[in-house]
Amino acid sequence: MIFEATDVIGGYSKADQILKGVTVTADAGEIVAILGPNGAGKSTLLKGVTGLLPTLTGAITLEGQSLTGLRPRQIAEHGVAYVPQESNIFATMTVRENLEMGGYITGDAPARINEMFTRFPVLAEKRSEAARTLSGGQRQILAMAIAMMVSPRLLLLDEPSAGLSPIAARQLFDTIREIAEQKVCIVLVEQNAMDALELCNRAYILSAGRNHATGPGAELAADPDIRKTFLGG
Repeated sequence: MIFEATDVIGGYSKADQILKGVTVTADAGEIVAILGPNGAGKSTLLKGVTGLLPTLTGAITLEGQSLTGLRPRQIAEHGVAYVPQESNIFATMTVRENLEMGGYITGDAPARINEMFTRFPVLAEKRSEAARTLSGGQRQILAMAIAMMVSPRLLLLDEPSAGLSPIAARQLFDTIREIAEQKVCIVLVEQNAMDALELCNRAYILSAGRNHATGPGAELAADPDIRKTFLGG
């Protein structure tokens, strides 16, 4: 496996341990969804992997290299990119300036920007416009393009479809599939559980900070107990 988080325990402080031994793995080109009720620890896990929550314990590795205890910038330099649910673009900057910010730790930002414009034509069309003028779906594409500026091996997405129309969400999921086809390992937290199960190769369902179930998306979606308890019937 490219990415492994094993027996992860932690949260926002030592007195507030939201995760109580979670294990998640993902391979190159694989889309892995993390699902569960509010408070299950889904977003907490992503923040822990990126180093934004330094109190985590357990083993977190990418291609066999430990990420545990590293600073967020060091983790990014190892090939991890994170797209948070909110505040994931620079609204007053142009689309191009947003991509420049995403490439600040690389030495080939101009070349990577051209790659992003080729991959995402809508961004090329709006390169000189302020990011705040983009539609919701376009903003999410820009946020992912910013993350892709570091050529990540692991892309973490927190609620990428939040607030999007069904059409925009489907277009975004198509973009996620295209990124995975480039052998990028994708781990996403998603509020639309059924859509996520259709999108992903595998899924983990968390409950109260622990692993509850795991398996191929289609199998979990067809499980009556899982549907009743976690997927709304």
